[in-house]
Amino acid sequence: MRIQGANGTALAARSAPARQSAAGSFALPDSTPAETATASHLRAVGTIDALMALQGYDDPAERRRRSVRHGRTALDALDQLKLGLLDGTIEPSMLYRLKALSGGFSEGSGDPGLDAVMAEIQLRVEVELAKANVR
Repeated sequence: MRIQGANGTALAARSAPARQSAAGSFALPDSTPAETATASHLRAVGTIDALMALQGYDDPAERRRRSVRHGRTALDALDQLKLGLLDGTIEPSMLYRLKALSGGFSEGSGDPGLDAVMAEIQLRVEVELAKANVR
């Protein structure tokens, strides 16, 4: 993915060309070390801003994938709880896992149909936790 806009290379100042003597020997440019440090500092700030912008970008398809993954995990935990109820062996770890999963339903996927299904899964998880007296 390419980011368009102001970047660090546009902010850096160009240094003056090096002076050449008639003999063709090497000469240093007119810029001082303080100018070079300022230019590199500006370039670093530009790259940090670009990284922060990328971290803040939330792709709708990725949000949907996360919601589907969370829903499937919750349904798997509910199935394990159902099997435990049928066997008569309810382990506290199953209930703690459901409790941990109940907190992850707050993020919406952006798809109204998927959000409705996720709300039903969340309700089922909360009902099972209430029946087991887990707070």
